[in-house]
Amino acid sequence: AILSALGPEGVLLTLDSDLDAVRHAKKTFANDSRVIVEHSAFSKIKKIVEKHNLTGLDGVLLDLGVSSPQLDNAERGFSFRLDGPLDMRMDRTAGKTAADWLQKASQKEIEEVLKNYGEERYFRRIARALVTERDKYELDSTGDLAEVVKKAIPTLEKNKHPATRVFQAIRIHINRELDELTQCLQQIIGLMN
Repeated sequence: AILSALGPEGVLLTLDSDLDAVRHAKKTFANDSRVIVEHSAFSKIKKIVEKHNLTGLDGVLLDLGVSSPQLDNAERGFSFRLDGPLDMRMDRTAGKTAADWLQKASQKEIEEVLKNYGEERYFRRIARALVTERDKYELDSTGDLAEVVKKAIPTLEKNKHPATRVFQAIRIHINRELDELTQCLQQIIGLMN
């Protein structure tokens, strides 16, 4: 839709930290010289704009959170419905996996993540259960995490998986999503034409 309204001299700069999304975008827009596709976090937008000698931005659209292709691929570790490795990284070339973090994080840190990023009501119970279970065996799959959460919660919400908020919270933490957004927004203000 943006390209249909963009003139021949216009440029559409796209950034994504997910290499699968970058590959898809490069393939989809391979024949349009107006499109620049970069493997990058949103927080690097100023460097990317400078790299391509762009004079500024006329508009910005941020696609935040997780996408269907990420949720539908068990190997990515975002879904509690599909058992796979407990990864959750948008950029699988950098940073700790969710499994690595859960194995080493203190109970207090896990509590804070679940409370602040997931608004999880039972954050203390779940954090305590995760620490107890990780001492018995390595929590390295989405199924393991979902099962521990399910057992830790005393009451289940109708039509909602008990691990929904926990997966959201851990994903936001692992990918530093709110920090990325804050840094990006601060840079965009100075980049807008």
